[in-house]
Amino acid sequence: MASLISQDTIEAVHNTSDIVSIVGEYTKLTKRSGNDWWGCCPFHNEKTASFHVDGDKKFYYCFGCHASGDVIKFVTETEKISYADAVRSLAKRAGIEVTYSGGDIPERPKEEGIKDLYIDLYERTASLFHYLLTQTPGGKDALSYITGRGITAETIAAFKLGYAPADRSWLKKFLRGKNFSDEFLAESGLFSKNYPDTAFFSDRLMFPIFNRRGQCCAFGGRLLHGDGPKYLNSGNLIQYKKGETLYAFNFAKNKIREEKKVIFCEGYMDCIAYHQCGITYAVAPLGTALTEEQLRMVRGFADTILLSFDSDKAGEAATVRAIIMCRSFDFTVKIIKLSEGKDPAEIMAAYGSEALTNDVNNAILDSDFFLSKLGSDFAVDTPEGKTKASLEFFRYVDALRSDIQKESCLEQLCQAFNLKPEAVKRDFVNREQARDRLKNRQQSPTGRQNSDISLNAELRTVLAAIAELDLYTVMRAEIAVDDFEDPLAKKLFIILEDCFREKTVSISGILNRCDDEELGRMITRVISSGEFSQNGRRIVNDGIKLIKRNALERKRSALMSRIRLFNPATESDRKQLESLLAEKMKLDNELKQ
Repeated sequence: MASLISQDTIEAVHNTSDIVSIVGEYTKLTKRSGNDWWGCCPFHNEKTASFHVDGDKKFYYCFGCHASGDVIKFVTETEKISYADAVRSLAKRAGIEVTYSGGDIPERPKEEGIKDLYIDLYERTASLFHYLLTQTPGGKDALSYITGRGITAETIAAFKLGYAPADRSWLKKFLRGKNFSDEFLAESGLFSKNYPDTAFFSDRLMFPIFNRRGQCCAFGGRLLHGDGPKYLNSGNLIQYKKGETLYAFNFAKNKIREEKKVIFCEGYMDCIAYHQCGITYAVAPLGTALTEEQLRMVRGFADTILLSFDSDKAGEAATVRAIIMCRSFDFTVKIIKLSEGKDPAEIMAAYGSEALTNDVNNAILDSDFFLSKLGSDFAVDTPEGKTKASLEFFRYVDALRSDIQKESCLEQLCQAFNLKPEAVKRDFVNREQARDRLKNRQQSPTGRQNSDISLNAELRTVLAAIAELDLYTVMRAEIAVDDFEDPLAKKLFIILEDCFREKTVSISGILNRCDDEELGRMITRVISSGEFSQNGRRIVNDGIKLIKRNALERKRSALMSRIRLFNPATESDRKQLESLLAEKMKLDNELKQ
């Protein structure tokens, strides 16, 4: 019969373990009275604290999801380990000797205890790599590289940075000499699966990856010479799951708890740069997109997430995915826009910690970032572009947890792209209809669903000039093609301008350049009707004023979006902001006229 952990050991673990301290590693707890503590539940999403920990009676209970138990159960649930492993982990933490029923120490199953053995191997290997980096000639190039990036000796020591030697057979020989078996090393992740004597990492700057207790459980390695991927990362191991681990979380968790915010950045060097600059609540996903498990790690500590990913297309796409996911967990989300588009390490080296701190302090709301990106991705001066941008923004609105947030962001969308609120709400509710309309517009050369062309103010102005062609010289002196918003009016204006430059301004010249049969019929119909024969000049003059005013208002709206998103960090930035404000004042004056 298999031996079991003795009841004396279990009781000693239960009585000795500080449940408040252990739970506090996973969620921020606030003392209300005596030894009574409350916080947000680490087992489900919530903003209001409903998770109760009784430090005297040593139990927890959530009034939201009804999770409950003692300290041992808490560790089994949060760490996803067996009851026996939870007892052994807590016993080791408290310095309690584990005894077994019958007095015998059982042979532990393969899955039990193997994690500790591999963690011990990785701890030793991290110390070895650190020694090779800092104390041997072989690590000189790696040390020169990392110090050249502005990383100090203190930071190198704190993060235990190291160097994996170029000789790929050296590590296996060394570890064999320390009595590690080939079978054990073959499953360690330190060696090639196909060539078991060959080290997985060689001639690389090494970044130990620590679990939440500060134990090395995996590695990342940066290429220093030759060909190959810039970064290599440990795959999933028995002691390490990359989607459930955050780089530097062991260093950051106390500051995250204190500040109630966390920075997610791109990689190891970015994260280290933030920490060296005193921004010690930064962490990084590990060679993968941000995961829900990683968000759950910080959910109990933080209510605000700041995203600091690369500014290239891949980085922006990662930022958008992260925004949607973070909002679905009810986090407030901000985006750090780094000066000059550089990464944190470059900013630290070039401008110092103050510049990086300013970038963090000037982080913008995710909705502002999203709208700015959509304004760049789509032609929002056209109906089709506005529809595409709106449909994309609706994904963000869907992720928001409160109706007030949704309403506010839809209003922000209207202001950013000069849209009517009732039209936006209609498309938000009836998204498929909006997509169908967009599809029909794209299939038609002029973007129309049918032959019924609506004569809006812009079209009436251009048609009035066509009806009395001498008026076109008046029109072209006052407005340009970019002042038009309606695509058909813009198209007719371009046709008129082509005719004017080629000295062929005539109805036949216009019709010959009109490749849309329905548009041609509309021109002949309107002219034949004599609709503009009496008041053509007044219609053109009034239309010019309206078109100019609408163009100025669109420019002002776009300018205001830029000003709202602008976060001056340098003297050059401040001068640019002053220029934008001067431009806004000029537009305001023109609109008053």
